[in-house]
Amino acid sequence: MLITRASEYAILSLIVLSKASAPMDSETLSNQLSIPKSFLAKILQAMAKHDILKSYKGVNGGFALLHEPKDITMLHVMSSVEGKAPAVFDCSPSMYSCPSGKAQLCCLWPFLNKLQGRIDTFLADLTLADILE
Repeated sequence: MLITRASEYAILSLIVLSKASAPMDSETLSNQLSIPKSFLAKILQAMAKHDILKSYKGVNGGFALLHEPKDITMLHVMSSVEGKAPAVFDCSPSMYSCPSGKAQLCCLWPFLNKLQGRIDTFLADLTLADILE
């Protein structure tokens, strides 16, 4: 599945954080977005680990965007929270590494591979700024 709940929640969190004047903690975000706090905390930590968010500790701590919205791509966001690049299908990106060894016989692989390439390009070009417009 291309857009999981983790990706959806990551994008929603980024939208709220982009409009915030100060870092927001995971509990505040969780309440505002009606997302389970423990799940959201893992998503926020993954985005901090992948240099999308800055994490602040302490009483006034929380999370804030590390970059301008125009510099945050949806491909980077989704890859960071999913732990891998988002995929439309569970097929290998290369005919030569097909798990079944039957890629040459598969009539869908060329189509799916081309579709995946277009989606990757779209997500690499789509930024948080585009979503905020």
